[in-house]
Amino acid sequence: MAQRLPALNALRAFEAAARHLSFAKAAAELHVTPAAISHQVKALEEDLGVPLFRRFNRQVLLTDAGQALAPGVRDGIDAMRAAVEQVNAICCRGPLTVTVPPSMASKWLLPRLERFRAREPEVDVRISATDRIVDLMHEDVDLAVRYGAGDYPGLVVEKLLDEKVFPVCAPALLEGPDPLRTPDDLARHTLLHDFTHGGSAGYPTWRMWLTAAGVVDAVDPDRGPAYDPSSMVVQAAVEGEGVALGRSVLVAADLAAGRLVKPFEGEIEVAFAYWVVMPPNREGLPRVAAFKDWLMTEAARAVEGEVAA
Repeated sequence: MAQRLPALNALRAFEAAARHLSFAKAAAELHVTPAAISHQVKALEEDLGVPLFRRFNRQVLLTDAGQALAPGVRDGIDAMRAAVEQVNAICCRGPLTVTVPPSMASKWLLPRLERFRAREPEVDVRISATDRIVDLMHEDVDLAVRYGAGDYPGLVVEKLLDEKVFPVCAPALLEGPDPLRTPDDLARHTLLHDFTHGGSAGYPTWRMWLTAAGVVDAVDPDRGPAYDPSSMVVQAAVEGEGVALGRSVLVAADLAAGRLVKPFEGEIEVAFAYWVVMPPNREGLPRVAAFKDWLMTEAARAVEGEVAA
């Protein structure tokens, strides 16, 4: 049977004391008290059954057993330290892989990403724009932004952005023979639909908004073309093809630039939101933490009304 090894803390205390021939200097190096070093060394001596130091009033010297033990312990600690540094290097080098829904990537994330590059120039980001639910526990992905109800068991989850929905259209639709003035006017305009998450409970739909506005009986909530991904719905509205049910995160930049307008007031909150999701074993990696913190900063700026330049 393999012989049980002494406690690592005791070995570290012995190695430092043997190298410095001083309990006080070893204590300063390891950020503990000299008494703690003495206690660990004594425990190691009792464990091994031999004295390792000859103790004098102001000095300690290694015994023959201590001299035999010190080089091997030092080499072992150096080997462990090198192995840990190698693992840290593997974790910290290479690209940071992030998955994001396609429309969120193009309409919200990418216009802001240069600010992350300026903040963390050593981190290369690899963006995978996909609606596929990536298996974060088994695939080589560091972090995901997901749109949904936030129920992701076994993963680290933090809300990034809430979302509201409201009608948006090109400015030209406010004029002409059938100007948009009230929700009832939607009966004379094309409704643009988003079926990226078609059928998912909680996903915003025209029926949901028209019901809240009290005009679901006057406006057919199901007529009109449908698009996937969501960014196509936004672009169709910019092109004047009809009225889209704008999701606040995705239409903020187009509203700020005047490419889209809100023809009338009336917005509803939805159950879906954007979430930052990570595997537990990636949460503490510096590059992952840096990107998550940056995302949260950008979200806070967006909530305050700032959009990407």
